[in-house]
Amino acid sequence: MEVVALVSGGKDSCFAMMRCIDYGHKVVALANLIPLDDAVDELDSYMYQTVGHQIVVSYARCMGLPLFRRRIRGSTRDQDLKYSVTAGDEVEDMFALLSEVKRQIPSISAVSSGAIASDYQRLRVESVCSRLGLVSLAYLWKQDQTLLLEEMIRRGIVAIIVKVAALGLKPSSHLGKELAELKCHLLQMNESYGINVCGEGGEYETLTLDCPLFRNARIILDDSEVILHSADSIASVGILHPRAFHLEHKPDSSDRIEDGSVTQESSSCLYEVDEVITHADVEEKQSPSPAVDACTNIDLCISKTGKNLRSIGSWIQDPSRASEGLKADLVAVLSRIENQLKEEGLGWVNVLYVHLYISSMKEFGLANEVYVSFITEKKCYLGVPSRSTIELPLVQGGLGKAYVEVLVSNEVVKRVLHVQSISCWAPSCIGPYSQATLYEEILYMAGQLGLDPPMMKLCPGGPRAELESALKNSEAVANAFSCSIYSSAIHFLVYCSALLTSSEKEEVEQTLNSSYITHLDRSKAVSSPTVLYVFAPDLPKGARVEIKPILYVPSNDDGVATIEMETGVPLPTLSKAWTDLSALYSELRDSCCQVHTIGGRICSAVVSLTDDIASKICSTAGQLYHRENLKTMARFCAFQTVKILADNKFSWDSITMLRFYYSVDLSVAADAISGAFSEAFAELAEDNSSTRTDKVPFYNIVPVSGSGRSACTNDIMTCELLASNISSA
Repeated sequence: MEVVALVSGGKDSCFAMMRCIDYGHKVVALANLIPLDDAVDELDSYMYQTVGHQIVVSYARCMGLPLFRRRIRGSTRDQDLKYSVTAGDEVEDMFALLSEVKRQIPSISAVSSGAIASDYQRLRVESVCSRLGLVSLAYLWKQDQTLLLEEMIRRGIVAIIVKVAALGLKPSSHLGKELAELKCHLLQMNESYGINVCGEGGEYETLTLDCPLFRNARIILDDSEVILHSADSIASVGILHPRAFHLEHKPDSSDRIEDGSVTQESSSCLYEVDEVITHADVEEKQSPSPAVDACTNIDLCISKTGKNLRSIGSWIQDPSRASEGLKADLVAVLSRIENQLKEEGLGWVNVLYVHLYISSMKEFGLANEVYVSFITEKKCYLGVPSRSTIELPLVQGGLGKAYVEVLVSNEVVKRVLHVQSISCWAPSCIGPYSQATLYEEILYMAGQLGLDPPMMKLCPGGPRAELESALKNSEAVANAFSCSIYSSAIHFLVYCSALLTSSEKEEVEQTLNSSYITHLDRSKAVSSPTVLYVFAPDLPKGARVEIKPILYVPSNDDGVATIEMETGVPLPTLSKAWTDLSALYSELRDSCCQVHTIGGRICSAVVSLTDDIASKICSTAGQLYHRENLKTMARFCAFQTVKILADNKFSWDSITMLRFYYSVDLSVAADAISGAFSEAFAELAEDNSSTRTDKVPFYNIVPVSGSGRSACTNDIMTCELLASNISSA
């Protein structure tokens, strides 16, 4: 991509440009914002006087690039972490600056910035990029600061300290020193006082005088003045005020620097951006509203699980209907969910997670267009939901071309991580879906592919390499919430391509065991997280593997406190009609169930109904998919679900997710499977007052290419259950 780099004069923005080039991008322009003299304090204003900003202007000459510059007219009006477009805010000056860059150089498609740890800075750059259709590149984001500092020095960043404001840094001793000279001292100060070695906490600021990108010349500082702002005996504050400098020609330079003179501000390489920002410039682009008129003729179904925290699913259940296409089906399904949310007094802001199932990954772009017409950052002001998108054999199951399941909470309280910048940290989420959402101590992570984050391409090496990279990416996201997939995981959903060979399936399972299961921290749990493999016809970007972890992140440091079920809350019980089945079904439980619980707070379970189990419970030999056998298999899955909930003291209202996957190899339509489960749960409700009896199913029937607790076995049906008592505590 062609890139415009935001430069301040410091080491970070220069090194960020070097990283852009490392990853194959081309820096074609520079952009710089200058505060008005009355918009900065006395200390900082020295750096923006004539000599100070002439040095930044000289970067254009040193690199042979155009520099676009704008004086900031706005102020900090929106002080929230997440920026909303605000007239008169200084972010709108960045918008005006980059708008002009894009107008003059239409080939530019990305913006580089030197953000390392500041969410405030990153989110504002991302906001502007999103509005201009540009990609934010933040290759220093979340990087280890010690390693960054060492790499900057090793790779030739020559930067001097021009401001100090921290314990252990003295104006008289450290101003004007090069980073290389101060590296050991900075590392010692980090160990002694915890300062950020790259100055991310404002401990110090730098001015870059030379780097490998300065191919034409380097900057020589001829004269400077130390300005003491605060003579505090513990942490003095001061700056180095540049008074004179010149450019020194580099051998083999293609640009001639005559007499060491500085580029004049009237030079053709400098563009002043003075346009006045109008109200229309700062309005956010609105996605067109979807047309929903055609939805009235579609047979839409809805499902709903628990009470406070629940899943709502919507799909088209009409095997005889000819689909009008993915767009029409997805509009219908999302409209149905939107209406359901409105009926409950909720909106998209209450949605924590979205499972988007589509009939063809080739139409992913179209599906995304429809998706963003419903789910926007404006509607989801606390952050957009996390999301997983896969292709499923929906048409074979008679479910149209789109199926959506959302996780919904009554309370609008959540913590969302949405990093749109491409970085070395973890894969970016450019668009209206986030990396992870934390709600009531449970972290719901978006599906992670085996992408190389800085390149956003699948790692070469097949399924094993993809899975290892996906685990690494998941761990990076978990670390942002101060947890780890190795100590906090509740459940792992592993999506695999149906095209995997038998040996590749074995490789995937072995890799998960060797790279993850064997490294689990078992000091905090008596059981391992549940694992479910689901095979899909296709995954995003043609991936072979995608993982979707769910983690437990306790809000206190005292470990897991056991929750006692409220008195009077009815627990699921078995129907008397099923008493004669109890012995056989219970006997098979250990061979088909995997359960993971955390202190009465969370219960995750996977139930596998294999060919072997089916042969033991079904009576009609040779007719496994006969209606009565389907009902028997549904009854078996329902029985195990009830036992798991009852034995671990979870009610029906605590269910947040309940899915029954079935293989389309059964050649049975989803409505037949759904009918079998409906009858099974109706039987259960006959003499069980705790069972829900409303007409809306509290589970989702999902057609897949295969599923199971092992990547090497294909269940007839697989149950995936997640229940939480946290919201009722």
